[in-house]
Amino acid sequence: MRTVLFLCTGNTCRSPMAEAIARHALDQGLVKGVEGQVFVASAGLSAGEGMPVSEETIEALEKLGIEHEGSSKRVTADMLRKADRVFAMTESHRVAAQRLLGDDERAKARVERLDPDADVEDPIGMGTTAYHALARKFRTLIPRRLAEALAGQVTG
Repeated sequence: MRTVLFLCTGNTCRSPMAEAIARHALDQGLVKGVEGQVFVASAGLSAGEGMPVSEETIEALEKLGIEHEGSSKRVTADMLRKADRVFAMTESHRVAAQRLLGDDERAKARVERLDPDADVEDPIGMGTTAYHALARKFRTLIPRRLAEALAGQVTG
């Protein structure tokens, strides 16, 4: 079983949305060759434990026909080490996660930005339109990134 961890700041908007969309993509068979062999989670660098996922995130997911339950959790170095791939929302998240890993170069190498071309900006305070746009972006980006990250890495 492989583990993919999505990482943002508070674990109430971007990373839980990414987690839900990734899980849905995997459940729907949109990432070939890894069916039933990937555990998906999310966490935040500054998350308060047990905070609810934002209403706007839930609404954007529901519009895509995706359900999500859960609450925020703060990332730990142990979570990062156990993940086969960590997708950070921004470059600063990537750097902070690598800092938590200290001298563990192998684990550091598994931390990368979800979007290699740009930071995924926080939609908080930007209204529902921003959340829906982010959900549409994730719906395209995440299956591709999972396929790239997991190709040839999952064994039965």
